[in-house]
This record gives sequence, structure tokens and C-alpha cells, in this order.
Amino acid sequence: PSSATDPPPSSPASFSIMATAKKDLLSKKRLFVKNGLRDAELNEFFTRELADAGYAGVEVRDSPMRTDIIVRATRPQDVLGEKGRRIRELASMVQKRFKFEEGQVELLAERVANRALCAEAQAESIRFKLLSGLAVRRACNGVIKGVMDEGAKGCEVVVTGKLRGGRAKAMKFREGYMIKTGHSNRIYVKEAVRHVLMRQGVLGVKVRIMLPQDPEGRQGPKEPLADIVTVHTPKDEDVMPVPAKVPAKPHGAGFAAGPGAAVAAAPPATGAAPPAAPMA
Repeated sequence: PSSATDPPPSSPASFSIMATAKKDLLSKKRLFVKNGLRDAELNEFFTRELADAGYAGVEVRDSPMRTDIIVRATRPQDVLGEKGRRIRELASMVQKRFKFEEGQVELLAERVANRALCAEAQAESIRFKLLSGLAVRRACNGVIKGVMDEGAKGCEVVVTGKLRGGRAKAMKFREGYMIKTGHSNRIYVKEAVRHVLMRQGVLGVKVRIMLPQDPEGRQGPKEPLADIVTVHTPKDEDVMPVPAKVPAKPHGAGFAAGPGAAVAAAPPATGAAPPAAPMA
């Protein structure tokens, strides 16, 4: 029931109330989209700015008090710069772009645990080798060999563009085991893409690395592959004694008779001769 103070359904105030309620319902959805766009823009920005420092990814950790942006690189000292000057400049640019309050955002540099198993680092390595004039086949085979020597399950490198001559083509180099679909692909395979601005045109470099399974979670995921079945050795169990079977009574046998109990006589057979009369 509406009261006298409620605005009529067709008034502007009622429309503003409905719009506010609809905005509250979509706020969570809009927040996810906003954070996704922010992370993608940060990744693109650091890819351009920190290519010489071996940029290998970014992670954003939001908290009510502040936002921490962790930049992973193979050479974190180059990310920090001289006396931390470079990372302060990057933090200032990020703060102005995304309109953070003063002291609300902080940039941190973290070293990549294993450079050989990082797809972004290997893609940057191929990019610099191609820019230096190294042959495509030699650059890709060298990267694949280094990745497989570190214990990776598989590695695949695809280079597309005007490699030789005027016609564009694709060259694919692979070694080991590689999963392309399913849940295991999401947790085991790391992928990175880089663009190389060559004189004859733009080359595309895609690197896919399948990580090994690590129970400690350092070199790879803890979860085993979905198609691996482990058969455990059965335990030595104590054999339980089996009780002896009691022999079954024959069909039609009477109950155990005591000293004064009468034993039931068997019925006479059909067609038998009648009993003889007693002698006088």
C-alpha cells in the first residue's frame, strides 16, 4: 500500500528511485567488467613500458584500504630503476589514469620463480632474438630446448608473418606433450603472444608451455592431470577367522528326545500288508 508521502508512479521521483534500484542490481556486474578492463589495460601498458625488464605479468590485489599492483619480471631491479625512481613514475602514471587517491595504490616488483617455465619471458626472448637478426628456426628451437631442459611437459612456438619472401606464412615448432582443451588446459598450459615490428612487416609470436605437475605447487599446479590413474598397493589386512559351519539337520527329523519322550513312528507305506493278528 502506498502512503500519502510516496510519489505517484508517473512522477520523475519514482523513475529516479527505479533507476537507482536497477543500478544497485547491476553494480556487481559492472564492477567485474570495470576490473577486467583495468587489468587488461595495465597488462598492455606494462608490456610496452617494461619489455626491456623481462615483463612476465601483473596481478592486482584489491583491499578496502589500498590496491597493490604486483609486477612480475625476470629482472625486477630494472623495474625498480635507480633508487626506485622508475617504479615511482609508473605508480604515478597508474594513479592518474585510474583516479586513485594519494597513497591508495602501490606498485611492487616480484622476480619470476622459474624463467624457463614463464611463457611471457620466453616470448620476449624470441622477440629480441628476431629483432637482432637471428633466424626464426634457430631462435625457436633454442627456446624450446631451454624450456624442455627445465622439466616442462611440452612446448609449442608459432611464428606467423612475412618470414621469408613476400608471402606471409606460419611456422610451428613443438616438442613434448601439449593439451589443447578441457580443465587441464586452463591450469597446466601458459600462453603468451608478442608482436615483432620487423622491416618487412609485423610478425606474431605465440608461445605455449605445459607445466609439470608439482605436489608443492612451485614449478606447476598441485592438481594431477585428469587422465592419470594411480593404482595404490593394497594394505596387508589381518585375516578374520571364519566360524565353522554347523551341519544342517536332515529334512523331517524330529526334535531331540529326552529320556521320557515318545518317538513318533513313521507312517506305514502305501499298499503294505496289514499287521498280523496276535496269537491266542
